[in-house]
Amino acid sequence: MRTLKSALPMSRYLVSILFILLVIAASAAIYLPSWWMHRYDDLIERQARVYRIDEKLVWSVIYEETFFRAWKIGADDEVGLMQVTPTVGREWAKETGLKEFERQSADNVNALLGEPERNIQIGCWYLEKQRERYRDHSAETAMMLAAYNAGASRVDEWTSGSDPMTLPEAEFVSRIGIASTRSYVTSILARYRANQSPK
Repeated sequence: MRTLKSALPMSRYLVSILFILLVIAASAAIYLPSWWMHRYDDLIERQARVYRIDEKLVWSVIYEETFFRAWKIGADDEVGLMQVTPTVGREWAKETGLKEFERQSADNVNALLGEPERNIQIGCWYLEKQRERYRDHSAETAMMLAAYNAGASRVDEWTSGSDPMTLPEAEFVSRIGIASTRSYVTSILARYRANQSPK
């Protein structure tokens, strides 16, 4: 009889612990994804403002590139949140004219690119460089994203035979000759436009 009485409080204790763990798990399932996807929002906003790029576009690029994994190294040695190549990192450092950044990029460019704010800064700088090529084109954003992913020379290939200024976005996207780049551009544009605030 004594064993049964001592077992009852123990089972209640275990049920209480199980209930608490379920509440914690449910809370994590609700709040953790939101925290994960928005923990760099302040950095994104700050750097996007500097380079006059919509922060929601930068956020959408990071979502597509790495799903906010700052430690990710790509198949072609791209580094960090925005998957910046070491070459682009060195170009950025040289253009700043700051010896410290040039030294860091020469000594250990991956460490420089692995720091989230610096990675977002360089990624935004590079996005702006691509956008300058296609400013006021009908497919400006799609062309900028395609150049960011596959290079400006590819965009030149995909616009040849047409006036790049007036080529409609849908037609440009259909001409993207690399399936992964076409998917990349389409996915980012869809996510970006879904997240834009209604005007």
